[in-house]
Amino acid sequence: MNDAFDFVSNGDAPALIAFSTPEWLDSAKAALNELGYKVHTAATHSDFLLRFGQAHYQVVLIEELFGANTPGENLALKTLQNMPVNQRRHATLLLIGDSFQTFTPMEAFKNSVHAVINSSELFLLKQLVEKAVADNTTFLHSYREVQHRVLTSGTRN
Repeated sequence: MNDAFDFVSNGDAPALIAFSTPEWLDSAKAALNELGYKVHTAATHSDFLLRFGQAHYQVVLIEELFGANTPGENLALKTLQNMPVNQRRHATLLLIGDSFQTFTPMEAFKNSVHAVINSSELFLLKQLVEKAVADNTTFLHSYREVQHRVLTSGTRN
C-alpha cells in the first residue's frame, strides 16, 4: 500500500522519519519496526510538514541535513523548532546527524528536540529511541496526568 494511504488507527503507534541518507533511513525503519511503530517516511519538507500536521506521531526522527546542504536549510527542522510546543507535544523528536554527540542535553535544547543522536551510533538506534521516549514520558507524566484528570472530570478552570 502506498504511504500516502497508510492510515493511522487508534491502536497504532505512528512514527515519522525524514532522512535523505538511504542507509540511515533503512536503519531507522528497521529499529522502529522492531519497536512496534507504524513507520511513515517523508520525502520532502512539504511532505514532512503535511504528514506531521495530519497525525499525532509518537516518534519523529529527522536528519540534520534532511533535504539540505546545511542545517540552516532544513526547512522541516526549522519549522519544528519554531512551532509552538502545544502543536508538537505529542511527539518525541530525535535529531540525527554528524555534528553533535549523542544525548547531549544542551545540543538537544539548542535544536528544540528531545534528543540528538550522532550518526555513528545508529546501530544503537532501537535502544536510543526507547530511552528518549521513556525520558520524555517521565518528563511529561505530571502534565499528562493533570490533563487527563481535567478531561475526565468535565470541569474546566
